[in-house]
Amino acid sequence: MKHFSVFLFLFVFLISCSTKTKTVIDTDYTQFVNPLIGSDYHGHVFVGASVPFGAVQLGPNNPTQGWDWCSGYHYSDSLLIGFAHTHLSGTGIGDLGDILFMPVNGNYQPSGDKENPYDWRAKYTHSDEVVKPGYYSIHIKKYNVDAELTTSERVGFHKYNYKGTGNSKVIIDLKYGTGWDKLVKGSLVQVDKTSIKGFRFSKGWAADQRIFFYTKFSKPIVSFNIIDSDEKTGEITALVEFKGAGELLAKTGISPISENGAHQNIKVEIAGWDFDSTYKKAKRSWNNELSKIAIETKNSADKTTFYTAFFHTMIAPALFNDANGNYRGADKKVHKNPGFETYTIFSLWDTYRAAHPLFTLVQPERVNDFVNTMLAIYDQQGKLPIWHLNGNETNTMVGYHAIPVIADAYLKGFKGFDAERAFNAMKSSALRNERGLDFIKKQGFIPADSQVESVARAMEYAIDDWCIAAMAKRLGKTDDYKLFSKRAKYYKTYFDDSIKFVRGKMADGSWRTPFNPISSQHRHDDFCEGNSWQYTWLVPQDVEGLIALHGGEKPFVKKLDSLFTIPSTKVEGASADISGLIGQYAHGNEPSHHISYLYTYAGEQWKTAEKVREICTTMYTDQPDGLCGNEDCGQMSAWYVLSSMGMYPVNPANGAYVFGSPLFDKVTIKLPSKKSFEIVAENNSRENMYIQSVTLNGEPYDKTFITHKTIVKGGKLVFQMGNKPNFEYGKAMSSRPQSIVY
Repeated sequence: MKHFSVFLFLFVFLISCSTKTKTVIDTDYTQFVNPLIGSDYHGHVFVGASVPFGAVQLGPNNPTQGWDWCSGYHYSDSLLIGFAHTHLSGTGIGDLGDILFMPVNGNYQPSGDKENPYDWRAKYTHSDEVVKPGYYSIHIKKYNVDAELTTSERVGFHKYNYKGTGNSKVIIDLKYGTGWDKLVKGSLVQVDKTSIKGFRFSKGWAADQRIFFYTKFSKPIVSFNIIDSDEKTGEITALVEFKGAGELLAKTGISPISENGAHQNIKVEIAGWDFDSTYKKAKRSWNNELSKIAIETKNSADKTTFYTAFFHTMIAPALFNDANGNYRGADKKVHKNPGFETYTIFSLWDTYRAAHPLFTLVQPERVNDFVNTMLAIYDQQGKLPIWHLNGNETNTMVGYHAIPVIADAYLKGFKGFDAERAFNAMKSSALRNERGLDFIKKQGFIPADSQVESVARAMEYAIDDWCIAAMAKRLGKTDDYKLFSKRAKYYKTYFDDSIKFVRGKMADGSWRTPFNPISSQHRHDDFCEGNSWQYTWLVPQDVEGLIALHGGEKPFVKKLDSLFTIPSTKVEGASADISGLIGQYAHGNEPSHHISYLYTYAGEQWKTAEKVREICTTMYTDQPDGLCGNEDCGQMSAWYVLSSMGMYPVNPANGAYVFGSPLFDKVTIKLPSKKSFEIVAENNSRENMYIQSVTLNGEPYDKTFITHKTIVKGGKLVFQMGNKPNFEYGKAMSSRPQSIVY
């Protein structure tokens, strides 16, 4: 009886501990996610199995057929060549697609035909596929194999069920990638009766990418044969054979450091062979993240669109270290655990606008790690990341947009990094003599006859410089504040007052001619993936100054109206990224993302509401072609997540979210310390898109924005909605957002 009492006490104690430490998620939020949204048209999203911000993105690959296959998969395709362990999501350039596995039956024999490198490829239809957060499966008819995939952070878990007779085989291929890079060196080696290991070094968008792997199989290997190799690149493709049909499991750990590191990642993350429990854990991870925002709406399509968008914001950045914390730096050296998680895939030209501000609300536990990773990159390459990919600086796109991410974190009170060190990195990166910065320092503008994309570069620099100035002011650095405040207004140099457009300026001070505001020659003129109609509004750091340049609020609003109503013409040679057009507004590309919110700064919030609601309901759907442009590592989706809740961070680092038009009846944002912030839209409907009045915590609230500080305290924001504009709402100067730090 005494022993029973002790047992009972221990049982109750353990249960109570469990209930204290585990968060119970009542709703399965993954049921609202359709990962195929954005896999058609130009969305370029990753399709497959992953966990939030995981190093592994394990999914199907098609033979690459062009730009729309940047992620390795496109909805229009019907040919499978295997399952790769890394993928990009939504980028406009392809890379990764490393370490491809393809299950084939015992009848498969390599043809040796160099003109047909994927002679194992198999046809499929979408009815053969199942795609869920953390899970992918497909029936491969050609080989009569059911393939299922799931992952942990650094390990891909394969489950193959060979339904025919005879032996089963797996092809392991290193040459593929996503078809955008070139294999430099590869290795495939059998370790023991159930294990293989290897590495893949490649050159592409990432000029020197190195990935190592280790695979353990659930069955002994009958034969291991290299079926394609090269003296220069080494072993490229292996055919691994196993006795009999039935179930075969494979666990593949990846590492940026070594094969041993990949092996250790398996031991730490998936020690056993329970595929179902691994998937359940992955699903639980997704539910934990997706539950951070709970929405209430009667529209099931909108719910799917929202949670899929939220899901897409958490594919990248991706972990870039081993389970023990060690990682390979931008200097190509192996670094010991720095005390924080290191990440890669920083699509900063895109994500500084909304994705990273969103992370400060729903990923506060990761924000410091993102910043510390950027500071480590600065130490290793001498400047903050521009567009970092697996230990490589690609220098893709314009600006130095790690700066607003760091400034935003600091100004919002994140203290998990050294602020002085961060500021020095920001300042140093802005004072370099590259990418037009030498001209900025010397004469305040980048001459159009010195380099391409001169206007785009300088205008993005001005945004970043405002962020440096804001952080300098908070740190008490008066001289730096003055310098970068001045540079933040250099955008005015490009504004031609006679035509009210920004345009290229030559070294002698004359305007570049001829000039056409809709002209956009991809990477060959004064703009970057855009034209003057779109870039004229790229001043989120000083909207008041932009209004003044237009001659005041009335001409500013009139010009802004014109943006949305002139013909959606694209000239020959324009970037394919200019998509999702409403007039010349291009929602499919990031420079336009803040523009619909600019009406609010001129006292006409109702026009912001109209445009935001139109974009939410026409540019995003629950179908495979439901994104109007590249996902861009979460930015396209972050715009929707925030805007559908009713707000957007026009200025990426001033701590304010400008109101638009809330799409849902109720939104609850989970915050740390068991707090929450509710956003309620009463009398909301498709027609009732206009904000009539607002209350905050039961008190009248006349602002057309809300601050980050207010949200994180917790509370309740209530919008009264109607089908006609309240022209007085937000008209008063005191109600409007300002270009200051809140």
